Amino acid sequence: MRRVVITGIGVVSPVGSDLETFWNNLISGVSGIGLIKRFDTRDFGVKIGGEVIGFDVDAYVPKKEQRRMDVYAHYGLAAAQMAVENAGLDMNAEDPERVGVVVGSGIGGLQTLQAQHTALVEKGPSRCSPFMIPQMISNMAAGLIAIRHNMKGPNYAAVSACATAAHCIGDALRIVQRGDADAMLAGGAEASVCELAVAGFGNMKALSTRNEEPEKASRPFDAERDGFVVAEGAGVLLIEELEHARRRNAHVYCEIGGMGLTCDAYHMTAPVESGEGAARAMKLAVEDAGLNPDDVDYINAHGTSTPLNDKTETKAVKSTFGKEKARKIMISSSKSMTGHLLGAAAGIESAVCALAIERGVVPPTINQEVPDPECDLDYVPNTARETKVHVALNNSLGFGGHNACLLFKSVG
Repeated sequence: MRRVVITGIGVVSPVGSDLETFWNNLISGVSGIGLIKRFDTRDFGVKIGGEVIGFDVDAYVPKKEQRRMDVYAHYGLAAAQMAVENAGLDMNAEDPERVGVVVGSGIGGLQTLQAQHTALVEKGPSRCSPFMIPQMISNMAAGLIAIRHNMKGPNYAAVSACATAAHCIGDALRIVQRGDADAMLAGGAEASVCELAVAGFGNMKALSTRNEEPEKASRPFDAERDGFVVAEGAGVLLIEELEHARRRNAHVYCEIGGMGLTCDAYHMTAPVESGEGAARAMKLAVEDAGLNPDDVDYINAHGTSTPLNDKTETKAVKSTFGKEKARKIMISSSKSMTGHLLGAAAGIESAVCALAIERGVVPPTINQEVPDPECDLDYVPNTARETKVHVALNNSLGFGGHNACLLFKSVG
């Protein structure tokens, strides 16, 4: 089996839109959640979100092209370019047919859909943009990235709600393992901090309403959690076959050792209460990597800050590892700081796993203030922890019952 490693990371997020700012804010416990500034929230019960900070679209997308793309594609293009540059990948020296892209989006161009529907209703069908369809479809970021970098290998987008980026990274892993490509850009992009998303998620009672304390609204595993915080951004990894990376003297963050994919087959939005589906995904990822449960040091949890997810995921960890081992595993939720990037979440959270392995630091779960007896594991509360991480898991659990777990390990 061909070994696959991460050599490039690109992030656009509410806590920073370059790698070092992103990482330094995470390990410092900085919240990226605030009052929404993009639109008037006067009539909304939810007024908070994780809006992207420090992002200069002009640095990544020419002005003329910006108008022909949805914001989610802006983020995806930027994160992909960062990953390519971070990896030092020179496409002029590569066979373009051996490099591909699997970058998805849980919702796609929702801001475009909202704007164009308004144009249709208020001004009539003739005022709908001819770019509407290519702007809003969820595969367009992957296509645009390939065009930008002349990557002619496998190219598509998985769409599986909040598990999207995990499925994309996992698919890219398999593509390189099979030998269908030597390198792949993989991850997710999302731009859902808009009226439609906040109204929709808000009306289904999925979002936190802690409007008076935005920075404390996302509090995974805390007893006073009341919902997730919708956020935006992108996370894209450059992954490649190990020997390919070594031939070009690339810096290697870590190895992608395996993945596990399951479905709850239970409910449209709620996880099965036992956590059985998530537990199977973790077990499969460990088995796929040829490891044992005792080898796992760290889990970057799905950790959404919803009452159901957090206690269910805790049960899943105990079921997978047994109670004794489960209490020894470090678990943290990046969403406590970034909010929930939906289809892009696993892109940046996989980056967190890679950086934790490379740099020997586990980011905290902030806002751990009131213990929940149903969430009683080591969530690395409030303060980052310097420690060696050899094996890390990233959990992604999406509406529809989609469960995906990716395993990352140090390169031996």
